Amino acid sequence: MPASIDPAVRSRDAALSRSSVIALVVVFALMWFANLDYRRLIHPDEGRYAEIPREMVVSGDWLTPRLDGIKYFEKPALQYWLTAASYEAFGIHQWTARLWPALAGFAGVLFIGYVGFRLDGPRLGLYSAAALGGCVWYVLNAHILTLDAGLTFWMSVGFGALLLAQRGAATERERHGWMLFAWSALALAVLSKGLIGAVLPGASLVVYSLLTRDWAVWRRLHPVAGLLLFALIAAPWFIAVSIRNPEFFHFFFIHEHFERFLTNEHHREGAWWYFFPIFAVGILPWLTVFVCTAPRLWSRAIADSNGFSWQRYALVWAIFIFVFFSVSSSKLPSYILPIFPALALVIGGRLAALPERRLFWLTLPLVIFTGACLLATGFGFDIIAPRFADERQPLAPLLAYGRWLTAAFAVALAGGVASLWWLGTGKRTAAILAVALSTQLAALLVLTGHDELADSRSAAPILSRVVGEHGPLAADVPFYSVKMYDQTLPWYLGRTVTPVEQLDELAMGLGSEPDKAVPTLAEWKQRWDRAEQAYAIMQVDMYEKLRREGVAMRELGRDPRRVIVSRR
Repeated sequence: MPASIDPAVRSRDAALSRSSVIALVVVFALMWFANLDYRRLIHPDEGRYAEIPREMVVSGDWLTPRLDGIKYFEKPALQYWLTAASYEAFGIHQWTARLWPALAGFAGVLFIGYVGFRLDGPRLGLYSAAALGGCVWYVLNAHILTLDAGLTFWMSVGFGALLLAQRGAATERERHGWMLFAWSALALAVLSKGLIGAVLPGASLVVYSLLTRDWAVWRRLHPVAGLLLFALIAAPWFIAVSIRNPEFFHFFFIHEHFERFLTNEHHREGAWWYFFPIFAVGILPWLTVFVCTAPRLWSRAIADSNGFSWQRYALVWAIFIFVFFSVSSSKLPSYILPIFPALALVIGGRLAALPERRLFWLTLPLVIFTGACLLATGFGFDIIAPRFADERQPLAPLLAYGRWLTAAFAVALAGGVASLWWLGTGKRTAAILAVALSTQLAALLVLTGHDELADSRSAAPILSRVVGEHGPLAADVPFYSVKMYDQTLPWYLGRTVTPVEQLDELAMGLGSEPDKAVPTLAEWKQRWDRAEQAYAIMQVDMYEKLRREGVAMRELGRDPRRVIVSRR
């Protein structure tokens, strides 16, 4: 038991009974999975990562990933396989497209809770799971279809398994088993998103050893058996896809890893402080607990009998990943997601150790801040929203979204007030669960309400209107995407489209399969004029330009950004 957790503090608030824990997990699961099918898929990530598995199911080719029928090698295949398997099992739906990230996020919460339990008993387990399950950035990313929730799950399993293997009380059999489990998880992380699944954990362990002079941990990693198992899991797909597609190796390993990290070719650059505001919002509602106690976390961390300190390794893990992506030339908000499971263990320890009075005063500023946000959205959103409205994003959907934001802040405020009440009466566990569950629900309301903006972020509404007014679109008629590419379009159409003068992330695949696109607008016009019937989607200004040029088009439907037309 770490010395930082006072047994007297533990005794004032009894642990939950087994039946209470089961009921809590059931409630958590019902909340977690309730809204997977409510929202339309949004461009670009959700459309992309829903469509690639759909094409695997349709084509039967599970080796070579394809997007819009074109080779797509930016990421490995594991998540595509898992989503394709959910399609095969339950059908192609929005909820099955999002099922794997949601399952990964849910399982990650339970696993971090289990790790905490094994490290220091049920209290650390419960509080660590609550810290992660109520973490804003973790909740949001687990319910958006990207690769980051899956990557984070496998990395956190590798991280947690390492902690369990390195416990001083672990037997040699436990150490061997957990280390092989860790090696396996990191292999699956590599199959989820590439080399960072192994590079980041390995580099963080190097930094940890340099800072703590703990080199003995390397002798307990079982590297020979671990590397062999890692290779047996991770290597076969990379070898097979490279044999079938000679262009894969250079594009994936050189372009997508080294060139992406070192250059801003993908136009995802950001300032050195890019991730600081994301972290500050993402770690809510535990920001004050972490920041106000962080200066003492390192100095007060306790090493186990074998010299290993899981608290220090968790901090190194989080800080290294944060710095790594901060210096990278390619930045996206979800890149730092793998830091939160490790920090949840650290925060769980602080939630268990701090006196209720201290937790009360650390929670109060967040409750005040949430109340201010509730007032701003409840009474000032009509003034704020017009600043974000334009011809591509009309005001009415923004105002409708404001009601969801108001509801989210109201839920978070209620949970915060309840937490203050329970902290004042010495009910620590009830207070922590109130904050965690209310924050989770608030984050899900924010995400669910985002569907009000679907007209400008998804092809689903415009296609629904077109089909409703004109009937189903003929499946055997060409469908062109003119100088634009909405990632959600092929998925909702249920078939691929033909890009026109639009390369972007399809450039690599079109380099080896140029016949799957129309290279110029002029050539498309010729094809369009010769066609008996065809469909096309284009931006509004392109539609107006072509109409002025006399291109024969029949408008089928439009939204603020796009127009769908037919040849006749």
